[in-house]
Amino acid sequence: MRKLRAAAIQLRSGIEPAANRAAAMPLLREASAAGARLVCTPECTMVLDRDKERMLKTISSAQIESEVKAWGAAASELGVWLLLGSGSVPAASGKVYNRSFLFSPDGKVAAQYDKINLFDVTLSGTEQYRESDTFEGGSKAVLVDGPMGAKIGMTICYDVRFAPLYSTLARGGAEIITVPAAFTVPTGQAHWETLLRARAIETHCFVIAPAQGGRHEDGRATWGHSVIIDPWGKVLAKLDHDEPGFIVADLDLDQVADARGKIPAWQGGRPFEGP
Repeated sequence: MRKLRAAAIQLRSGIEPAANRAAAMPLLREASAAGARLVCTPECTMVLDRDKERMLKTISSAQIESEVKAWGAAASELGVWLLLGSGSVPAASGKVYNRSFLFSPDGKVAAQYDKINLFDVTLSGTEQYRESDTFEGGSKAVLVDGPMGAKIGMTICYDVRFAPLYSTLARGGAEIITVPAAFTVPTGQAHWETLLRARAIETHCFVIAPAQGGRHEDGRATWGHSVIIDPWGKVLAKLDHDEPGFIVADLDLDQVADARGKIPAWQGGRPFEGP
């Protein structure tokens, strides 16, 4: 039996990376003290700022290198696998990558993933988002061996609406899929938990979804409601609010193979012709 205790940290990140790290550390320490060996933080943990020019000034290459080193040191200090949900990393195009980092307990980067699907939507006449104006989309799915040999698939926020990415990770052997997020309030209220449960059910993976929550320093509001879900779609732990905090759940990794043995739809159906 392979059992792994995992934690999802909920934050309310602002525009200064060092301040965000300082705010997160007490929650990381509490989660570690509660026995979590895999600790996950939300999207935009490093910096959450929709003012493009200000954000670009904040995240120089030297600043990013310093922050990555500091988060790696936190993983080493706590002796945990630590998912930094995402940070903004300069790209050659002049934009930035929305990059998730997984640190091993020795403080080294075990894997990194650049968000593939960018949030370009119009929710209303006054609420529009154009991530592609600031961010460069990634192009590669990432699967990595984590604690206890668990295979972890890495995704970020808006990716959750694109089922083929999750199917690809499942067919690659994923047992856990991380979904660090900064969901808007309207979309979070309507779709957040439903989408996450759907991805867990169709892939038969554990889903760990740490979220940003509340009104942020840049004026943006996010939904919160971090959640951990099992391969049968059962919610193991969740926060019913948008305040900073954390949840912990025990993942029985053998449940993945058990669920897949019962309903093998995760392998893909019969081929068919389009309409």
